[in-house]
Amino acid sequence: MLTIYGIPNCDTIKKTRRWLEANGVEYAFHDYKKAGCPPALARRFLQALGSEQLINTRGTTWRNLPESVRNTVSPATAANLMSEHPSLIRRPIIDADGVWLAGFNEAELRGVLHRN
Repeated sequence: MLTIYGIPNCDTIKKTRRWLEANGVEYAFHDYKKAGCPPALARRFLQALGSEQLINTRGTTWRNLPESVRNTVSPATAANLMSEHPSLIRRPIIDADGVWLAGFNEAELRGVLHRN
């Protein structure tokens, strides 16, 4: 089963969900606003993708963090930061039966779905 993680009002999440539905792909949606992002889940993301791919440094949540926090993010501190501020996580995060993707890339997603 494919799982996408994100925030429902995010434009990229909407685009991803429309694409999946148009292509007849069943999926589960993990809504950070309702279910949060527990540290254990953030650690799974980090293990699969690394902090460089996961932390959205372009968004307002990142810009609103104190400079001291932004300057000291490390793999060791990223899980707690992502758990406290799920809006920092790039969207969507996709788990396709253990193959992880960060962001919407139609070609990558199509390739992952057709590998089975």
